[in-house]
Amino acid sequence: MNSRAEARGASLDTLKLVAAAFLLVGGIVAFYLLKPLSTLLAVVGLLIITGVAAFAVFKTERGRTLWQFAGDARMEVRKVVWPSRQETIQTTLVVIVMVLIVGIVLWLFDMMLMGILRFLTGQGG
Repeated sequence: MNSRAEARGASLDTLKLVAAAFLLVGGIVAFYLLKPLSTLLAVVGLLIITGVAAFAVFKTERGRTLWQFAGDARMEVRKVVWPSRQETIQTTLVVIVMVLIVGIVLWLFDMMLMGILRFLTGQGG
């Protein structure tokens, strides 16, 4: 009996997801049909339909899992120790200097290889 209830719940979730997809497609079509009449009306209508579709999605098992994941991610972001402004500026300057140094070294290496190639092919004059 439990497996039958799970199958019914899964099919109901699938039905909700399909309905949400149809709502979104219908909302996009309505947006483009209403836009020549009133842009404000088109945007408000699209936002309302998107909200209803999101509500339907979050009533499914996948939607609840997604909402839980978003909450967990937000909690983890709060735990991050962000660098100070001074640390960010110093790190940025180190990256810029290293990029310049590597660029110059690669340019010199390219010039050296081009000189060797010209010498070997006899185009160096």
